[in-house]
Amino acid sequence: MKRALPLLLLALTACGSKGIEGVQTFKYPAGDHRSGSLIYAESPPAGGPHNASWQNCGVYDRPLYNEYVVHSLEHGAVWVTYRPDLDAAGLDTLKKLVEGRPYTLLSPYEGMDTPVAMSAWGAQLKVDSPDDARLKAFLDKYEQGATAPERGAACSGAYSGTR
Repeated sequence: MKRALPLLLLALTACGSKGIEGVQTFKYPAGDHRSGSLIYAESPPAGGPHNASWQNCGVYDRPLYNEYVVHSLEHGAVWVTYRPDLDAAGLDTLKKLVEGRPYTLLSPYEGMDTPVAMSAWGAQLKVDSPDDARLKAFLDKYEQGATAPERGAACSGAYSGTR
C-alpha cells in the first residue's frame, strides 16, 4: 500500500502537466437529439443537446447554427470561432491553423466576449489573439480527442448550411 500512493501522485502530476492554461471544462451527456432552436450555457456552446444532423466540417464565412455544430463536437470536431470584426491577417492565421485538419470548423460568431474561441465537446478556450500558441495545443488535444463521446463518427455528408 505504501507504493500505491507515490504512483498515484506521479500519475496525477503527469496528467496535470498536460493541461492547457485557460481551458474550461464541462460535463454533458451524449446523444441528446432535439429539434428546433436550443439554448446553451456557453457562448459558443461546448456540448449539450443538439440536432440529429451534424454540421459538415470546413471553413465558413457566415455564422453557423449551434445545434448542428454541437453534434459535430460530439463526433470529435473542434469549432474555431471568431468575432466578425477580426482583421484579415487574424483570419488568415486561423485558416492556416485548421488547414488540413478534417475535424475542424471555422466560422464567425456574433457576440463573443473574446476575439477567438475554440470549442470541443466538454472543453473551451477563449483567447485575445489568433496568434496565441494555446490554440494549436487545444486542437492537438481535442480534435478527435478522448472527451468526444462519438469520436470518429462522420464530420461530412450532413448539413452544410449557414445562418
